[in-house]
Amino acid sequence: MAARRLAETLSRNLVEDIYRCSFKKQTGVSLKYMMDFGAYPTSKNLLVSAQFLHKELPVRLAHRVTELENLPHGLSSKAPVLTVRDWYVDSFKDLRNFREIQNLQDEYRFTELITRIKHRHNNVMPTMAMGIQELKEDLGKKVGLNELPEIHQFLDRFYMSRIGIRMLIGQHVALHQENPPPGYIGLICTKVSPVEVAQNAIDDARSACMRTYGSAPEVHVYGDPNFTFAYVPTHLHQMLFELVKNSLRAVQERFMDADHECPPIRVVVADGIEDVTIKISDEGGGIPRSGLPKIWTYLYSTAKSPLADEERQLQDTPSIMAGYGYGLPISRLYARYFGGDLQVISMEGYGTDAYLHLNRLGNVQEPLP
Repeated sequence: MAARRLAETLSRNLVEDIYRCSFKKQTGVSLKYMMDFGAYPTSKNLLVSAQFLHKELPVRLAHRVTELENLPHGLSSKAPVLTVRDWYVDSFKDLRNFREIQNLQDEYRFTELITRIKHRHNNVMPTMAMGIQELKEDLGKKVGLNELPEIHQFLDRFYMSRIGIRMLIGQHVALHQENPPPGYIGLICTKVSPVEVAQNAIDDARSACMRTYGSAPEVHVYGDPNFTFAYVPTHLHQMLFELVKNSLRAVQERFMDADHECPPIRVVVADGIEDVTIKISDEGGGIPRSGLPKIWTYLYSTAKSPLADEERQLQDTPSIMAGYGYGLPISRLYARYFGGDLQVISMEGYGTDAYLHLNRLGNVQEPLP
């Protein structure tokens, strides 16, 4: 039985505690709540925030540990998955062993602890990817992950939860900054210019394209550069980098041997009442309709997987042109985390439009898988 494995290595009390916590309900917070709460990071507020995380994080970690323990198709017994599970167990244990937070000294020590926990989990994604890759090899080339919907749904839940845990820890830690940059409340910037973030993401994606191909198509941005809204700029950068990178690669490969200029990629920023929508349009030839569901599956990539190169320590920031095939599904989770979404519409033989919807009001609670 899968559940026996935790019991083999951990004390009975700890295993029971993990399962007990995994039955508790998780508590979601919205972007607006994080902003309102963090706007005045008084000692009292930091104390309340730490007390909330001290209760909430073990519950979220326990949900993931029990799920990692009971995955189908033998995924739970893969060495990389066990490594990830053990990181989650260690973090759970550290939080449960931390005494009740009663004063600012406790709060300071707790903030140091969650900083270490966030660091411990830095390589969860590439490590999990190695486990999934091993599963794919076991099952043979015939089975794509889209034929294993339960693995795919698990990864959606697992990575969505990871985004939430890292956001909560990162936000609490960032509220401790002595001199936060103007307009920032923790990780949230109250005046993000999507045009400016798009321009930075384009510069990064074009450099990656240059490194891979020796040249890069032009990208034109349309929208009001002075328009701003509240969001987490690192999340927005990551999503736009991924979408622009995909478009650059499609256009570059389609027009590699053409004797005329590549058509430019167009990025349009629109500010609605509910949503800020960013459209990325390319003429890279599009995706056949039968292939569209595949772009949302993990480890589907038309590019060579870098997993063979296990030495590569991938952190949270993507810099390679292609690789894990994680870019689109993860970007969609980032969008959904704050109540937005990501849609891709394709015209085979012409090109692809990606629509990134971002909730402008920030009042949607975290999705809690």
